[in-house]
Amino acid sequence: MLAGELRLGGVGVIVTERLAEPTGQSRGLGFTARAMEVFDQRGLLPRFGTLEKSPLGHFGGVQFDYTVLEDSHFGARGVPQYLTEEVLEAWATELGADLRRGWDLVDIADEGDEGVRVTLNTPEGVRQLRAAYLVGCDGGHSTVRKAVGFDFPGTPATRDMYLADVVGCDLRPRFLGERLPNGMVMAAPLKEGVDRVIVCEHGTPPGARGESPGFEEIADAWQRITGESLHGGGAEWVSSFTDATRQVTEYRRGRVLLAGDAAHIHLPAGGQGLSTGVQDAANLGWKLAATVRGRAPEGLLDSYHDERHPVGARLLMNTRAQGTVFLGGDEADPLRHLLTELLEYDVVKRHLSGTVSGLDIRYDVGGPAHPLAGRRLPPRGLRTASGPTTTTALLHAGRGVLLVLTDDEQAPESAEIAEAWADRVDVTVAVPEDPGSFGGAAALLVRPDGYVAWVGSDTTAAGVPDGLAQALRRWFGAPAALDAASAA
Repeated sequence: MLAGELRLGGVGVIVTERLAEPTGQSRGLGFTARAMEVFDQRGLLPRFGTLEKSPLGHFGGVQFDYTVLEDSHFGARGVPQYLTEEVLEAWATELGADLRRGWDLVDIADEGDEGVRVTLNTPEGVRQLRAAYLVGCDGGHSTVRKAVGFDFPGTPATRDMYLADVVGCDLRPRFLGERLPNGMVMAAPLKEGVDRVIVCEHGTPPGARGESPGFEEIADAWQRITGESLHGGGAEWVSSFTDATRQVTEYRRGRVLLAGDAAHIHLPAGGQGLSTGVQDAANLGWKLAATVRGRAPEGLLDSYHDERHPVGARLLMNTRAQGTVFLGGDEADPLRHLLTELLEYDVVKRHLSGTVSGLDIRYDVGGPAHPLAGRRLPPRGLRTASGPTTTTALLHAGRGVLLVLTDDEQAPESAEIAEAWADRVDVTVAVPEDPGSFGGAAALLVRPDGYVAWVGSDTTAAGVPDGLAQALRRWFGAPAALDAASAA
């Protein structure tokens, strides 16, 4: 995802991937509502085929209707992770990303203003590369994070869990999991003869069974918990995970940055891990590209940490809470009963739906207060002079957008102001299909990641939108004329 974002931003990018081939595994089985919108912003949703959105979701195993919050749902369900990987790899390489498989990172040297030098084992032997920046997107056991010495505080694992796709076991569905005296099991059919299972046995200390469990260990644990035997079946793949919860204290150290599970690990709950990583990439990509191209205003790259670290912290908070409720034994019963009572209230449903879906994220963008300021641009229909379009379609190119909401044939003042940033910001004059879609806003400045950076609802006495030029400078740097003069 990050490679594609960087290519849209006009910079060269090399992706070094340790695996010679994709695993073909389906660890993740979907993504959240906000991640789905991010994919839609880049025109990627059709590549996934028909997607099923689930209105019903849960928090800590307590089910409720996510659509009580506008635009919300529990996410796209039944999308195997290998398909998501295929879609993003194809997109990034079509845009010109250089993917090098079988390249394993072994050493990093941050050379300050000269960039970053990395040493890798490759199929052709040891190679070195030098880049302006390095981003570790290498997961919970991140080599980049460890080599650079990022602090990674948090809570250690308290339990081991199994994850597998089993075959020939003929399991009855347990979609939300079933809590039993000896643990919790979950089962969901993936396709004919194949079921996804999660097994959490009480009293199993982390690391007790090693890092590479086999099918027999899962079958044994399943039988101890449920009394049912899986031993006549098998597994397409088997993995284990824990409830360890950690987050780096900083997402950037000099010219090295972290994204996704390299920056934060947590209990898997509701597809939030994959989805948060995708959103990390969408937030970082345009900022890093502008920095590499010398167009970033001061502090833009640092805003990646400022915006995404709090999001990661909330992710860790909500997954720990869900783990306590869902995986705890009898001692967690009062919490489960209380959560069930609270979810009778729509305000609680809206709050938790926004938390898990990612639709409640709000960044500090400054400027006058407005319900949309700092929030994601909602997916809405628009009518333009050239025909109908959508807010997400405006973001396919990965550029900034000034959306002027009027049917006035005269060029609006805000559009004239934005002309000086035409190399970075597109102007669209449109009328919303639903007149109430944008809370009375007359114009919106939207960042490439789909978040609203400025809302024009008032004007100065001279009729010029107040604060637009300031917002353009804050997020997109100096106007083109000043850029050219500075370069000269």
